[in-house]
Amino acid sequence: MAVKKVGEKYRCGVCGNEVTVTKVGGGTLVCCGQDMKKIEG
Repeated sequence: MAVKKVGEKYRCGVCGNEVTVTKVGGGTLVCCGQDMKKIEG
């Protein structure tokens, strides 16, 4: 899933790492070899 705006949160489905977007640069976030999933809310 492509990063679209500041403040979005993503979680790794494998290890549970979470990130919050502070600067949009395009592309996708990857952890443990898989795309991270956007956390809704």
